[in-house]
Amino acid sequence: MGDGDTLAPHHVTLRTPAELADAIPYLLGYRPEDSIVLVALHDRGGRGRFGGRARLGIPPNPDDWRAAARQLAQGLVRGSERRGTRPAQMVAYLCQEPGDGETGREIMERLRPLAQRLREECGDLDVPVIEALCISDGRFWSYCCGGKGCCPPEGAPMGLPGTSVVAAAATYAGIQVRGTLRELRARLLPLETGTALEQEVALDTASMAMVPRIVEDDNRAIVADETIELAELIMRRLAAAPPVADALEADRRDDRLLSADEAAALILGLQDRTTRDRAAQWMEGDEATPALRLWRALARRCVGPYGEHAAAPLTLAGWVAWSAGDELEAREALAMALGADPGYLFARLLHQACNEGLDPESVRSFLRTERQDRAQRTAPEDDGPEDGEGPRSGPRPDRRRRRPRPASSERAAAQRPGADRPVPGRPAAHPRTRPLGKAARRRDNCPEGTG
Repeated sequence: MGDGDTLAPHHVTLRTPAELADAIPYLLGYRPEDSIVLVALHDRGGRGRFGGRARLGIPPNPDDWRAAARQLAQGLVRGSERRGTRPAQMVAYLCQEPGDGETGREIMERLRPLAQRLREECGDLDVPVIEALCISDGRFWSYCCGGKGCCPPEGAPMGLPGTSVVAAAATYAGIQVRGTLRELRARLLPLETGTALEQEVALDTASMAMVPRIVEDDNRAIVADETIELAELIMRRLAAAPPVADALEADRRDDRLLSADEAAALILGLQDRTTRDRAAQWMEGDEATPALRLWRALARRCVGPYGEHAAAPLTLAGWVAWSAGDELEAREALAMALGADPGYLFARLLHQACNEGLDPESVRSFLRTERQDRAQRTAPEDDGPEDGEGPRSGPRPDRRRRRPRPASSERAAAQRPGADRPVPGRPAAHPRTRPLGKAARRRDNCPEGTG
């Protein structure tokens, strides 16, 4: 089997179940846990070549296994067809670590019916599973073993990390394998340290001061400008900090560079969707990295009753990651944004587009244009003619307030081919703002929401 596009042009041939088992972190870019993984194989001159990948968490209830297998198989096949090539075969992986008192072999036996469901669902689509592996406790088993002693009952040991032929090719190609999805999500989860209470108090205080201003049309633009200026200040601060190699230490350093009051003001300011769209324009070049660090840090500050406020910074983190080519973090951040607020339209549209393998350039181009247009609109006007030429002739610019349009980022994402339309029967959100959440609504002196 060829390696597909992941390691190209450094082609690798995988021939055995052991090589397939060792390849999974490099095919995904991380080490899967509690996961069902399907990898498509495409026929290239009689040789299988890796194509698309799809992952789903293993449902805890076996009654849900058939539906999960069907969803994964159909999603991968249809996604491949949309990209122009139907898979010829599949490789399936079941990855789960033993619980207390369990062994890897017991995990393998318990998941055997799930492997069979995957084979059946792929077979119904005329895309046979040619290998199905269980990986657990540092060992692997093949569900397709012919029973001729090729797979010992206790499983075969996985190779040492970094020693396989795929690992060598990945290193040569400059491809890095990160840890687990759990470690990736931890960078975006709310803080649970002693600073969480301080942050909640800061959010309470900022909410009482900012919510009345955000919901008033006359003050909303002022709050938006203040939010953007503060975000730019923090991004410069983050960019000036010395680099830290370890991800956990880097996040802790960024947390120290962002005060609770600053985080609160930014979190609340980003609940306005037009403000969020302006922030989304920091998506490339030298702005992308400090912006992504800021959005991660703000997501970690959405503590206590402010959990749903994380939808905005999580969506921004997902968007910048996708724009920068990191689809793994993009998908996880956008999924977490939808977990915080299932109705958050920008996250839903981006999540669907990212999962379908679409190019983010269409959204980037739209946001670039929005940024250029705004720069022209806000450029200082000529106060008058020079050298005593007399008063300026011609009509004055029309300064009448215009009706707000849907958020530009949502319009850009919705204009891509095959984009979702609003769900019938769901009330439309205010085009400029999103609800400010339970934490804001619980105060008697604050309005119920922003529309």
